[in-house]
Amino acid sequence: MRPDQIQPELYEKQLEEKHTELTRLMADLSLPELEIFASEPIHYRMRAEFRIWHEGDDLYYAMFDSADPRTPIRTDQFLAASTLINELMPALINAVRDVPVLRHKLFQVDFLTTTTGEALISLLYHKPIDDEWNQAARLMSDAFPACHFIGRSRKKKQILTRDFVMETLTVHGQKFHYQQVENSFTQPNAGISEKMLEWALDVTEGLSGDLLEMYCGNGNFSIPLARRFDRVVATEISKVSVNSAQLNIAINGMSNVQVVKMASEDVSAALNGETELPKTLLQAGVDALSPSVVLVDPPRAGLDDATVELIRKVDRILYISCNPETLKANLEALASTHKVVRYAMFDQFPYTHHVETGVFLERLESE
Repeated sequence: MRPDQIQPELYEKQLEEKHTELTRLMADLSLPELEIFASEPIHYRMRAEFRIWHEGDDLYYAMFDSADPRTPIRTDQFLAASTLINELMPALINAVRDVPVLRHKLFQVDFLTTTTGEALISLLYHKPIDDEWNQAARLMSDAFPACHFIGRSRKKKQILTRDFVMETLTVHGQKFHYQQVENSFTQPNAGISEKMLEWALDVTEGLSGDLLEMYCGNGNFSIPLARRFDRVVATEISKVSVNSAQLNIAINGMSNVQVVKMASEDVSAALNGETELPKTLLQAGVDALSPSVVLVDPPRAGLDDATVELIRKVDRILYISCNPETLKANLEALASTHKVVRYAMFDQFPYTHHVETGVFLERLESE
């Protein structure tokens, strides 16, 4: 996304265009009225990555158009990024410019910020970082008291203080706290993330029993939903995300959530009876789990056939999708057993074609 594509005065128009396109795509499915959740038109991204362009004695942040990937677009400010990122951008570039060891071969800066004012800044280099860099970076960091710095070069990562921030999301007036680790998946739009969590709580209101969750990440959905259910068993393949989820469960005081490190395909194979239940699932008590709801939040490829077969065995399905096309294919596969009773669009990525969608399905009465 180019900086000039962020035009707040056109936000409502682009949102309506997304609505129209999603409606067209899903036209041959039987769906309820679409609930639309708009983003803030500016300062909605809590993370951003910029290339660093060197030009003589100057250096600046740059972005690139996919149609012309060789021509840098100078980006001194970026309206999509959080207010804190925009405040940090000029201060950081000024701090680096006159320190040769920090400036030399610097090719990218990544920012990760929170709603509570924390920031994690990663400096990426085309050279080895060493003790000299470490000393200079520590001196520079003194001018950024609310920031944590990381240096990266090939096969090396230097953490000055820590490699994570602590985010707080407010969901129906209740605060939930999340560790967010550098280079791990987190929802980029905090405002929309809060709306997604509120919607998930709304559609599961009045339910009880057990929840099975797949692709749980750092526990983003698991933790607020835990108050709805007796037990939550959540699975995730990323070791970093699993570690964060376990920490987040603890700091939020949730005693009824267990996270298992396992790929969704392996979980589906085991629960479909194709393989023996592995020790990790048995330790989590999956053999005694009787889920009333299954939550899936897959990557863009959507659900594989085995996972579709697994979730069709559960009465209610909460499906969060980042790709409407694969969602449509999965809904067509589930149409013989389930119907969609709630349907929502979340504008996680304004000014792009990307759409985040949520559907809540219930078993057909004939089933």
